[in-house]
Amino acid sequence: MRNISKIAAARLTGRGGAEFPTAFKWLAVAKAKLEKFDRPAYIICNATEGEPGVFKDKHILRYFPGEVINGIRIALEELGAEKAYIYVQRKDLNTIKKRLTPFIKKLPIRFFAEDGGYLCGEETTLLEQMEGRRPEPRLRPPFPTEHGLHGCPTLVNNVETFYYISQIVKDEYRHTRFYCLSGAIRNPGVFELPIDLTIAEVLKKTKNIPRCKFFLQVGGGAAGEILLPDETNRPLKGAGAIIVYDRAKTKPQELMTRWIEFFFKSNCGKCAPCREGLYRLREELKKAKPDWLMMRAILETMRDASFCALGKSVYTPMLGLLEKV
Repeated sequence: MRNISKIAAARLTGRGGAEFPTAFKWLAVAKAKLEKFDRPAYIICNATEGEPGVFKDKHILRYFPGEVINGIRIALEELGAEKAYIYVQRKDLNTIKKRLTPFIKKLPIRFFAEDGGYLCGEETTLLEQMEGRRPEPRLRPPFPTEHGLHGCPTLVNNVETFYYISQIVKDEYRHTRFYCLSGAIRNPGVFELPIDLTIAEVLKKTKNIPRCKFFLQVGGGAAGEILLPDETNRPLKGAGAIIVYDRAKTKPQELMTRWIEFFFKSNCGKCAPCREGLYRLREELKKAKPDWLMMRAILETMRDASFCALGKSVYTPMLGLLEKV
């Protein structure tokens, strides 16, 4: 467990958005593997990256494919796993496979390609699809670490997490993370910078301080939180995305419509609060004068009663935009 100890000492958290302590997840798989010694363990590298404004994993897979594979190799060996899968969108399979295959060599790593979309960023939804069922979230517990792929202990980490696993084990980790910057800025792209920088410092260091009156969406381009310029003196959480909007050129109702269309197409239809709530919000936003009070009530219901994080997360950007912009 030497490598898990190093991961714990580095205080690495998952980089897919949830920020769960990585070492805890690895320990949970190791414990389940001991208890279920007659079952194999699996490793899954989730490379779906389906949220708008989040594109760091594609950058890492393009420029650091060897580091990602090394991180998966470390997981295979540390956890005694039988096999690893790299889950990718079908449209990206050929490109990603071409980049990673030279580094895989004889490792038991396979590719799994599907059109699972945004919802497969949630690990139990991804597992459902890999087992041939509809991509919709599972009730937890049990968690994938003890009852994952085919009922076996399963580690699911994102591309950036495996990149940093490799760095940590080689004693090269410098407490950085990848930031995606886009929108009304001069220098969009992916930047690797210290993890404890404030959002304002990230904008400054990347030469992206906006020249216009602006607001931001941080964490992702659909579920991300809305912030005003005086709220940027804090570190970035979540999936690492910063999107800058020019206030003069952004129509809030059009932006909300874009978010709701994304969520409407991405939801699995499993639970009524999310399914019906998104439909009602979508219909209301088609009106010249939406009923904002009713929309707020729908959003609060979705936040409180939706089965999974997709339905719950719609509340954050929508209310932020209603209240701040």
